[in-house]
Amino acid sequence: MREIKFLDLKKQYLSIKNEIDNAIQDVLLSSAFAGGPFVKSFEENFAKIHGAKYCSGVNNGTSALHIAMMALGIGEEDEIIMPANTFIATPASVSLQGAKPVFVDCSEDDFNIDAELIDRAITEKTRAILPVHLYGQPAKMDRILEIAQKNDLLVIEDCAQAHLAEFEGKKVGTMGIAGCFSFYPGKNLGAYGEGGAVISNDEEFWKKIQAIKEHGSFKKYHHEYLGHNYRLEGIQGAILDVKLKYIEAWTETRRKNADLYRKYLSGVNDIILPSERKNVRHVYHLFVIRTSKRDELSSFLNGEGIQTNIHYPIPCHLQRSYGFMGYKKGDFPVSEKLSREILSLPMSEQLTEEDIVCISEKISNFFQ
Repeated sequence: MREIKFLDLKKQYLSIKNEIDNAIQDVLLSSAFAGGPFVKSFEENFAKIHGAKYCSGVNNGTSALHIAMMALGIGEEDEIIMPANTFIATPASVSLQGAKPVFVDCSEDDFNIDAELIDRAITEKTRAILPVHLYGQPAKMDRILEIAQKNDLLVIEDCAQAHLAEFEGKKVGTMGIAGCFSFYPGKNLGAYGEGGAVISNDEEFWKKIQAIKEHGSFKKYHHEYLGHNYRLEGIQGAILDVKLKYIEAWTETRRKNADLYRKYLSGVNDIILPSERKNVRHVYHLFVIRTSKRDELSSFLNGEGIQTNIHYPIPCHLQRSYGFMGYKKGDFPVSEKLSREILSLPMSEQLTEEDIVCISEKISNFFQ
């Protein structure tokens, strides 16, 4: 039986093995394990490729969100508006600061926060809007920024799945006060372990993050703030710097693969293919289809050697960890509907047209 992995990280590594091995060797020989020149080089290059002035590497994507909250002084009594349809790290970063996540339903057309529902969620305690560029497609930032400006709110972008994505020619992460990224191994730009970053064009904000991730210190043993040990490791910085040289080409391959999926699945009437809005550059961290027979199709494909996944089977407002907030089934009907229908198909720059033809044929055969 032919096996098609959801993501083949070994194959990706082998394609750049010599560069990766040399970069790791350089770190070992220099002993620059925590922060240091390799992290600094990556920070500068990652900021540049996104058109941002500053970047601070941290130890994972959740820390990126959390440290942004800390640097902005978000805390008790503050409310942060965000989509119900996201990974748990988004609301958790708010809750860790004692603030309140306020969920909003998503749009069926792009899976992102429904910008037209944000106004009704705003109260006198609202401090920020936290859009998530889910699956690699930017949220409707024009409307979000308009609402934020009108109500004097901060905008913090969750870019964990959207490296190099663009909204009307602007890179994600540069339209609000902060853009928070994850370099979890499966991301479009992934570390060999954990990693994250915050980009910004605000120098004072960036400086504060640089201190907070070092136990609140600008100078060793002199602590200006209460902080954390959120440093990015030297080895991860070196690995990410190597992979950063390839991300543009890898992104274009992902986009071409998305077009191939649309080509070969266009005749299958029992599924809904993901749409791409005209004013964005979708980077296809995930290729997510919808079907009322999601569970049956997933089981069938897995049985045929094709790995699939679900992102995400339970919306945040229905997670047990947020039961104390009193949300119930039916509060966000679109997010709940999607959670029963979405299925992530294999997607990466390692995927070939032959793979996509095989997957598409299996899906077509299932419905026939």
